[in-house]
Amino acid sequence: MREIVHEMYSEEQVEERIDQLAEEINRDYQGKSLHLIGLLKGSVFFCCELSKRLTMPVTMDFMSVSSYGDSTVSSGRLNIKKDLDESIEGLDCIIVEDIIDSGNTLARTQQLLQGRQPSSLKICTLLDKPERRETPVEVDYVGFTSPDEFVVGYGLDYAQKYRNLPYIATLEFLEE
Repeated sequence: MREIVHEMYSEEQVEERIDQLAEEINRDYQGKSLHLIGLLKGSVFFCCELSKRLTMPVTMDFMSVSSYGDSTVSSGRLNIKKDLDESIEGLDCIIVEDIIDSGNTLARTQQLLQGRQPSSLKICTLLDKPERRETPVEVDYVGFTSPDEFVVGYGLDYAQKYRNLPYIATLEFLEE
């Protein structure tokens, strides 16, 4: 099978939208400290770029959770490969996600983290696919609403490939 990449959001569009999200977060958390929880591996690019634009004191930690593996469809099961290194009790936290699709992974992750008693817990995602939602999730900060296509780039992958693209693209699969 051959894969063809089609640019959907240019590098400039992605950078501009991250600037706008940072402005919103800077307003909402003015005078506070903020703890970002990046969900590995896909959110690394987005989380780092977002954090550089935030004006309040920021700390970061990462979790590795998955429900995809090497498939393009969510399995619906949460697999925690790496947990947070430190407690989030009493902290204002934002979960930083690359994409929200079915909502299954994020809803389970959010429930787990809520049980750890943060002062607040919000969600920021680069891409949201609300039409694919199986589990309701309230998303506080959305970069782009994505059509129901498989997307790659800017941290998003297919079988660990294409994360390094500086833009967001759809992936087309062709039989050879």
